[in-house]
Amino acid sequence: MLKTQHPQKTKPGWSLDERDPKFIETIMPLLGFLYNYYFRVQTSGWENIPDEKILIVGSHNGGLASPDTSMMMYDWVRRFGAEKPIYGLMHPKAWQVFPALAETAMKGGAVMAHPQMAYQALRSGASVLVYPGGAEDVFRPHQMRDKIYFAERRGFIKLALRENVPIVPAISWGAHDTLFVLADLYEVVEQFHKWGMPWLFGVDPLVFPVYLGLPWGLAIGPLPNIPLPVPIHTRVCPPIVFERYGKEAASDRTYVNECYELVKSQMQQELDNLIQQAGN
Repeated sequence: MLKTQHPQKTKPGWSLDERDPKFIETIMPLLGFLYNYYFRVQTSGWENIPDEKILIVGSHNGGLASPDTSMMMYDWVRRFGAEKPIYGLMHPKAWQVFPALAETAMKGGAVMAHPQMAYQALRSGASVLVYPGGAEDVFRPHQMRDKIYFAERRGFIKLALRENVPIVPAISWGAHDTLFVLADLYEVVEQFHKWGMPWLFGVDPLVFPVYLGLPWGLAIGPLPNIPLPVPIHTRVCPPIVFERYGKEAASDRTYVNECYELVKSQMQQELDNLIQQAGN
């Protein structure tokens, strides 16, 4: 007897088809309220978005809530519409720890932060939003709030070089005050893990912050948070175009490092300017 062959189900986060423009349109009023009245966002630079697929590289703040990320996506949709595709790379651990939340995020365009998904999205003609610093960036201590921090990750440079796409930096300032990260105790907790203490949920969190914020008051660990209602400033910067592209360029470690330092330094300069203007 022949067995019926069933199509293999795609793992969560590994498909571009979960993005739902109708869902995005339904949440726009809520995001608009947060944008206009809760965070009172001031933004600029959207004229720098070219009429082609791009790799948007951001530095984000504010713990797991990361409000500057959702506010940036709100700006994208209200300018270009929900039908213009953009996918955000989300940390794989989100599907392990918060599966229901991750599934909702997929409707908004979140996909697994993996090179395969990034290449797939760009080759489909869509743009991609990536935050290279990941958890270490979003939970960086408050004393580092004015610093661009990528945790030395260079995969986004190789992605841009291989796919021949410009990098458009997206910076923000203010969301670091939606909670106050006092310190990161990851190295201490990691040592306890090496001595036999299991990770909560069996997941290595990569960071273990101590922070002040809602709803916990004082929180220890990467717990979800409710962001405080502080003003957020965002800016889309001019595209960065490198001198060389292609597989050979992406395999040249020295050249990749040069491109990385260029992006980091230009974004730091843009952030410094934004902070100065926001203070005036």
